[in-house]
Amino acid sequence: MDVRFMTSVAVITADPSVSRGLYVDALGLPLTAETDGYLHSEDIDGCKSFGVWPLTQAAQACFGTPDWPAERPVPQASVEFEVADADTVQVAADELKVKGFTLLHDARTEPWGQTVARLQSSEGAIIGLSYAPSMHP
Repeated sequence: MDVRFMTSVAVITADPSVSRGLYVDALGLPLTAETDGYLHSEDIDGCKSFGVWPLTQAAQACFGTPDWPAERPVPQASVEFEVADADTVQVAADELKVKGFTLLHDARTEPWGQTVARLQSSEGAIIGLSYAPSMHP
């Protein structure tokens, strides 16, 4: 597998308003609020993209429902790793399956153009294998 760089880091929150109080109001991070409640910035040195991801959106992205499954650990963070191109996302996901990892979902293209496959790590984090065209010159 050829991971090119870390695409993003996001904390996952069950209460976006409380998290906004820390990351925007107290820390003063330059986060942009999307209409769906996702906060993010591509302007924090040392991180290509930092986000505050509502748990309901993480559940929707992984399982197609706003409720996180009770049988799975509730994630606290998401980390995405970038691969060479959109077609490589599924190749990398298949490599993980061969090594015994279970995916939350295979590669798919999100409405914003990112192709991503996800799994949940033993620590409970959501790990994405990604190709985000906006991250490539």
